[in-house]
Amino acid sequence: MPTMRAALIPLVFVATGLLLTPARAADGPPPMVLLWPEGAPTLQGANEKEIITPAGAQPGERINSIQNVHRPAIEVHLPPKDKAVPTAVIVAPGGGHRQLVWGSEGLDIAQWLNDLGVAAFILKYRLAQTPNYNYQVEREALADTQRAIRVVRARADEWGVKPDRIGVLGFSAGGALAALAGIRFDRGHSEAADPIERVSCRPDFVGLVYPGWRPMDLTAPRDAAPAFLTSAGLDDASHARATVDFYQSLFQAGVPVELHIYGRGGHGGGIKPRGGIPFGTWHVRFQEWLADRGLLK
Repeated sequence: MPTMRAALIPLVFVATGLLLTPARAADGPPPMVLLWPEGAPTLQGANEKEIITPAGAQPGERINSIQNVHRPAIEVHLPPKDKAVPTAVIVAPGGGHRQLVWGSEGLDIAQWLNDLGVAAFILKYRLAQTPNYNYQVEREALADTQRAIRVVRARADEWGVKPDRIGVLGFSAGGALAALAGIRFDRGHSEAADPIERVSCRPDFVGLVYPGWRPMDLTAPRDAAPAFLTSAGLDDASHARATVDFYQSLFQAGVPVELHIYGRGGHGGGIKPRGGIPFGTWHVRFQEWLADRGLLK
């Protein structure tokens, strides 16, 4: 009887589709889930290879950066079941829309979130500064972010999260996407042929870490997502100004928002210690903010 049961398990997985995109791989690298398996809207360069650093990294080996993204996806990092809480964070690495800083602003963040019991989904989004392509931050990159929210929400049960506890945490250029996702969203298109598009793309919360963007409309509606904002100060002045400006937009709209501007600390680096200066503890403040909102239980 055990032999027969073991033989049936793969058939069940095939029938449910989990064999193609498992929620958790028993061994090997975390699964990568395409946001549009049939091809993204305004798809360009579908047959081009991504450029990764270090070159030639094998599945499961650490990747520090990714360029030339044309197949947007999320990499699924689930916490151990014995410590999991039903909260999900979509992590949007920075990189100036030229690359994705996949290591320090993706993998390291996912591991830290998993240690808190939070499911993490690293977003591989299309890059507006990719040479020879016409991708735009407010079009393709935002569409990828919105689609990631829909996909995680649509598959919330499978990944052990609640559909009303899905946030976006963005770094630098990824912070622009977190900001846009928090203020430009829809509740789903009920008549859409694609069932994923029927799901809301409004995040339940957003976090912006040393965010930056070119001039764009960041006027916040009253139902914008609650936000956590942080940046270093005078030694990263342009990003500090962007952070404060977005805080003011949210505050004036009556949206719950928390702001931390540190005296110094520079730009980039994710959750590195920074030699013991206060900015090296920004992630502890974010953890406290999540706990205060009831997202860590």
